[in-house]
Amino acid sequence: MISRRRLVLALGAGALVPLAVLAQQPPAKVWRIGVISANTAAFMARRLDALRAGLAALGYVEGRNYVIEYRSAEGKDERFAGLAAELIRLNVDLIVTHGLAPIAVKQATSTIPIVVTDSGDLVAMGLAASLARPGGNLTGQIFFANELPAKRVELIKEAYPRLSQVAYLHVDNPFAAVALEKVAATAKHLKMRTQQFEVRAGETEFHDTFAAVVKQRSGGVVTGDHPTLSSGVKAIANQALKHRLPAVGNPQFAEAGGMLGYGVQFDDFWRRAAVFIDKIFKGTKPGDIAIEQPTSFELVVNLKTARALGIEIPNAFLVRATKVIE
Repeated sequence: MISRRRLVLALGAGALVPLAVLAQQPPAKVWRIGVISANTAAFMARRLDALRAGLAALGYVEGRNYVIEYRSAEGKDERFAGLAAELIRLNVDLIVTHGLAPIAVKQATSTIPIVVTDSGDLVAMGLAASLARPGGNLTGQIFFANELPAKRVELIKEAYPRLSQVAYLHVDNPFAAVALEKVAATAKHLKMRTQQFEVRAGETEFHDTFAAVVKQRSGGVVTGDHPTLSSGVKAIANQALKHRLPAVGNPQFAEAGGMLGYGVQFDDFWRRAAVFIDKIFKGTKPGDIAIEQPTSFELVVNLKTARALGIEIPNAFLVRATKVIE
């Protein structure tokens, strides 16, 4: 039988061991997550908060075991390479990026893991070997950036059958031609004329763009998904209402005052990115993590805007909406 004295000494010694071990342990790892976007931090606040929420759900605490180094190209795609080089010099552990930025980031590093939150087809862009096994140091999520504008053409025609001519707003980039072809083909199938208007990257007010749209007598507006257009949803919605033009963009566009919105909620993509980050931090190679595609899309109808434009949205269309703004 163990004596009371021996038991007390044993417990006392055991209590001292963890303290000694802890004193010898290195400090906990603080992960440095780089983020590169074409948009400003102010515009990206909701998406960054979604990323933080996703990380928090997995046990990460900002400032304790991770920090974010945010870099914005301020709407100028040519700045991506320089921003990637800057983050590499800071020895970040991982880079989160989206849109067209992954092209420059992938060219800048073949070793630092890259998580794409939302982008076009990464395989078609030459950044991944396949969706199931992307290979290399990149993985993430894509959202059918080339197909969505064509679907928006279809939806605005259905919501406003009288529409016969539509303006498509896009920003020039190496992959814009695919979306342009799909928009033109859909409009032709619907017996509509389509006009293409190239927006300057980084444009904020869109006065000149809409002056050209009005001059060409377009009856409606469809937007693509370039960051310049995404960050300008409020300004584009205001211009469309000012010129009494029904318009369709992503869901955030309708929430900002546009008549229709269709696509994905980007906040969800950024929240989901935390899962990719966690897997990589725990040792999984990015190239072994399958690239994900969205399985659901949102249709948002802004009835307040439709009424201001004197447009009555068919009931059959309204019942399909994910969200209706009165």
